[in-house]
Amino acid sequence: MRVTFCCTGTKAEPWLEGLRAALPDAEIGVWVPGAPQADYAVVWAPPQQFMDEQPALKALFNIGAGVDGLMKLRLPRHAQVVRLDDAGMSVQMAEYVTQAVIRHFRELDGYEADMRQGQWKFRKPQVRANFPVGVMGLGVLGERVAKALSVFEFPVRGWSRSPKQLDGVQTFHGAAGFSEFLQGTRILVNLLPLTPDTENLINRQTLQQLQPGAYVINVARGAHLVDEDLIALIQEGHVAGAMLDVFRQEPLPAEHPFWNVPQITMTPHTSARTLRDESIAQIVGKVAAMARGENVQGMVDPQRGY
Repeated sequence: MRVTFCCTGTKAEPWLEGLRAALPDAEIGVWVPGAPQADYAVVWAPPQQFMDEQPALKALFNIGAGVDGLMKLRLPRHAQVVRLDDAGMSVQMAEYVTQAVIRHFRELDGYEADMRQGQWKFRKPQVRANFPVGVMGLGVLGERVAKALSVFEFPVRGWSRSPKQLDGVQTFHGAAGFSEFLQGTRILVNLLPLTPDTENLINRQTLQQLQPGAYVINVARGAHLVDEDLIALIQEGHVAGAMLDVFRQEPLPAEHPFWNVPQITMTPHTSARTLRDESIAQIVGKVAAMARGENVQGMVDPQRGY
């Protein structure tokens, strides 16, 4: 068995060491143009040349949460695309989103600004019932986030393409339930996969349906959000602000207007990082299951794009 590693922007050696230790009988190496044919590939943002030169691949294991970039390529005819189920990302995402919601709800950004100005003053406590949180996308990460928020007794709502049932979460689905979901939401959390149907989904029309004083948390993909629409709704006062971890271009260019909007807090795509050891363990387990002819979790449906 041959496994090839092709992950743009990722230091290869620690991954190779872990894969070799877990698969001692396999040939494992970094892909270079002209490399021998492999059975399996561990990938992140591979070039089209890689796909063209590896037609015999049985499976591509994507080490990030999103497969949108991978699905834009011409893939080997018989290769299955496999997502990692979690690999330590869901708890990180729950941490990140929960702190963002609480930071906004408790007005901690305002307190921070006061203290920097030497001002010691209190703000009237907010009422949780007035801050319903809507989570778009109820996959592994979205479900973990929704459950984490419910622990803090926020009204939590969830929207997904197909019906889902979660304890303590009011769920909506499909186009028919989208407006009702938005209209009852004040803090919007985006965890959707990026597909042609969800690109630019967070736009003026969507944002205007949120409750006044809305807050946006985007931890999925930058292309979900129409940047200028968010800025406009903040300037108009309908949206109070946003916390953004993903952007259409990364790193965010110095001339991007987000840098000059004080109501927007940004982080450099760090809400949930891939944990290498957990990822390798999952990949090895999935390879073994596939070799036995078993179905494995995380198979991507090319028609849906996730």
